[in-house]
Amino acid sequence: MLKVVAAERGIMPGVAARLHTAGGSVFLKGVPADDPAARLYLRERAANLALAPSVPAPRMLWCADIGGWHLLVFEYIDGARSADLSPGSPDLPGVIDTLARLGGADGALPCVTVNLDLLQRAAAELLGMKPREPWWGMYAEAFEGLSVESLKGETLLHYDLHSGNLLAAGQDVYVIDWSFACRGQAWIDAALLVPRLVEAGHSPAQAEALVAAHPGWNTAPADAVTGLGALWTMFREYKAMHGLADTRGFRAGAAQAGRAWITHRTR
Repeated sequence: MLKVVAAERGIMPGVAARLHTAGGSVFLKGVPADDPAARLYLRERAANLALAPSVPAPRMLWCADIGGWHLLVFEYIDGARSADLSPGSPDLPGVIDTLARLGGADGALPCVTVNLDLLQRAAAELLGMKPREPWWGMYAEAFEGLSVESLKGETLLHYDLHSGNLLAAGQDVYVIDWSFACRGQAWIDAALLVPRLVEAGHSPAQAEALVAAHPGWNTAPADAVTGLGALWTMFREYKAMHGLADTRGFRAGAAQAGRAWITHRTR
């Protein structure tokens, strides 16, 4: 007997459900093949096919294109919840251990520069508005110092680590939703987790100290880290002003965290 229970939804379109089957529970997600988000589901499928065995993630059990839908089925992690990234959280050791275990390589996934195209366009439009707040000059200088070439590499990146994509179950933390997976320098996942940690209540220095456990962090070019952080933050600044009304609040919170981080790195 099959029982279907709707799963908690994020901002991604499509369907998500827990399927109770005779053999146990699995997690199903899918999207119409003609939906603009279909490319992200195909990216997630490619990433899961490429994951190294050491990467802590629910395994993809099945995938198919049926009836005009892209469908993916994953292991269901019983009792899992979104990881708590706040200071003193018992989830933090597992999060940092999981971060250090990410990696691998696969030529089928796009370069990180594909993900950055939209961010660069938003940043250019934002800077073109010539706003008067003092931090815009800080963004512009950091952005100017970013060489996109310095981000290119062959490591498999998740690219979008945050509490909603990190599932805690006991002492273990699993990474889900590889929709923006790409190839690039290994330190990028660590860098993009920093503003999420700041948003959760850590100081920028504390957040950087936590991700320093990542094997690639200490070799990351300082200008590249700062520039990428500025680009990430400017995108959220832009979305906080011009995005969908029901997303502007959390975009503004993320932008504030990113701004604090870039200020820390450039003062």
